[in-house]
Amino acid sequence: MARRRSIVVALGLAVLVVSAGFAGGTGEQASDAVPMAPPMMEANPAGSNTMDSGSMESEPASDGREVAVLAGGCFWGMEAVFEDLTGVFDVESGYSGGEAATADYRTVSTGRTGHAESVRIVFDPSVISYDTLLDVFFSVAHDPTQLNYQGPDHGTQYRSAIFYANDSQRVAAQRHVDQLDQAGVYAQPVVTQVVPLDRFYPAEEYHQDFIKKNPTYPYVVYWDLPKLEHLAEAYPDLIAPN
Repeated sequence: MARRRSIVVALGLAVLVVSAGFAGGTGEQASDAVPMAPPMMEANPAGSNTMDSGSMESEPASDGREVAVLAGGCFWGMEAVFEDLTGVFDVESGYSGGEAATADYRTVSTGRTGHAESVRIVFDPSVISYDTLLDVFFSVAHDPTQLNYQGPDHGTQYRSAIFYANDSQRVAAQRHVDQLDQAGVYAQPVVTQVVPLDRFYPAEEYHQDFIKKNPTYPYVVYWDLPKLEHLAEAYPDLIAPN
């Protein structure tokens, strides 16, 4: 999947779009001009809306690689945050927590399927640890205190969740949640679910690498590019070189 993109270029586009204003180029960001939830999309421009790769179980990847599945709002931003990290080989957007028959964007978007928009991260634990991925997840990728929503996106499909693949991941995930609450890092309690991973269903092709393909999309500029800026500021040593 996508490798390192230029955060500087992306943020430059963000500044350009924001400065022009989302409301008719007036230069003002009125509340009704803030990009809200992504629109319902049924297919990419080529008409491909299939999940050819099928579901993926919670098995380790080959060659010592491991898999982490995390959910924290719209998968566009989640994918972009993790795919530029050193030691991460692949990040794929998809759905976890529900059944195969309803693992498609239109149905999941009803909020009644049990799925969460999530990302499947294939990583080298000798380069980047699962604990480090969780650090980024909690501090950059999303707000773990928002129950069944993230920013403008509301519904159980946008919940905060860690789908653990083994007991080691379960212990690490619960430890992070407990430590954050005990330290009072957030004003509100952490609501992140720690649940076993059953299946991961890849999302439709047009959702994969969405930010790379659509860097000036208003929702992306307003909600997702700031996450990449925060990542670069908070964890510069984790960013993979060009």
